[in-house]
Amino acid sequence: MVLVGKFREGIQVRPARNLHVDVFAIRIDDIRDVGLDRLHALSLSVGWPHRAEDWRLLLGLGQGVVALDEIDRVIGSAMWFPHGDSFATVGMVITQPRLQTNGTGLWLMRHVLPELAGRDLRLNATRAAQRLYRSLDFQGEKTVFQYQGTVRPAVESEEHAVHGLIQPLASNDLTRIIALDAIAFGVRRENLVETLLGQSRGYGLFRDGDLRAFALCRPFGRGHVIGPVVAATDGDAIAVVRPHLVEHDGAFVRLDTHLETGDFTALLSQSGLPIYDTVLTMSFGKRLATFAPTDPAPFVTYGLASHTLG
Repeated sequence: MVLVGKFREGIQVRPARNLHVDVFAIRIDDIRDVGLDRLHALSLSVGWPHRAEDWRLLLGLGQGVVALDEIDRVIGSAMWFPHGDSFATVGMVITQPRLQTNGTGLWLMRHVLPELAGRDLRLNATRAAQRLYRSLDFQGEKTVFQYQGTVRPAVESEEHAVHGLIQPLASNDLTRIIALDAIAFGVRRENLVETLLGQSRGYGLFRDGDLRAFALCRPFGRGHVIGPVVAATDGDAIAVVRPHLVEHDGAFVRLDTHLETGDFTALLSQSGLPIYDTVLTMSFGKRLATFAPTDPAPFVTYGLASHTLG
């Protein structure tokens, strides 16, 4: 708790650059100084689905550190993704299974936190990592449900009739997409949204020329991930997600959402995407997001960009 107290006061307390674990020492280095193949091997070692291409996307969006052993094997990582001057997400905090009880994750986070002094932070924690983040004063906010599976599109129903026009998104929609995402997420993520739009197929729901919902879908892991998805109601979210499900009939798709019940999640389950796992959204500092629809309905993030990016 001493570290966190000083961190809150703006004092950047940096740990030693070397740590002895069992009978060998590990050292810290910049994540960009190691190759994609070594980072890919690290995520595979803990069963994460990230491809080398997924790592490349993250390296283009954020910064990070790695832990190296005495023969330069990558045995841990941690990344952060700033948005503006006062907010960042933290992710890709990985330690090899044999080191997870030896303080390596805490050591990595102690290198990350001083880089983010003065920012509000958000991350999505696995059950195994929640104790670590709580020790650093992160607070739990909302469960994330990971829906995934082989798509079998649900039959169209009158109940979910589209109220508006569904159109493919293009680069000239970027400004409106960023604006909706900022309302739902709580901060503007211009660089992230622009990058994801360039790598995704997207659908938008338009009413009277205004963008009222959108969903992006891109290759990730074992197949595709749908996200971010932003809408004000379940019906609007369904309207922009359903075209992606139809297009990926018979393929593996994943969607991460803070919603567990309702028409939107019923669509996912009926389309062959059951709940596979959960993580916990945690924050340090201000809580900025609206995680569930309300009345009057603001825009809500129905689908995360990813666990790492939020």
